[in-house]
Amino acid sequence: MKKIGVIDGQGGGIGSLIIKRLREELGESVEIIALGTNSTATSSMMKARANKGATGENAIIFNVNKVDIIVGPLSIILSNGFLGELTPAIAKAISSSMTTKKFLLPLNQENVEIMAVAKEPLPHLIDYLIKRIKEEKDV
Repeated sequence: MKKIGVIDGQGGGIGSLIIKRLREELGESVEIIALGTNSTATSSMMKARANKGATGENAIIFNVNKVDIIVGPLSIILSNGFLGELTPAIAKAISSSMTTKKFLLPLNQENVEIMAVAKEPLPHLIDYLIKRIKEEKDV
């Protein structure tokens, strides 16, 4: 069974939407771990039906290499993302993980714009994300 770590901060709204769609499309065929930079984000993602949840810098760093796929906005690999909630250590752990696939949504929250990516609303980006996860083996 694939393990998917969903990382979010602040209110956990993006992560909650991702988890809700993963459950709708993949049911219980995947294990979803909600990794929040704060307890509000983790709680919100747990309500969206994640299997497990963990909160804070140490929890995220610890779990980055224990999942098969990491999902979240582009901000999760940017030091001080989420208005400073995403620490440099978290960003380094995520971006340095060579064994874990990372599917990042190109949301422009941190004054970083990815060139040659079509601007799409969040629901369309999540549709594409679900499609890519389904393409992975054993999902």
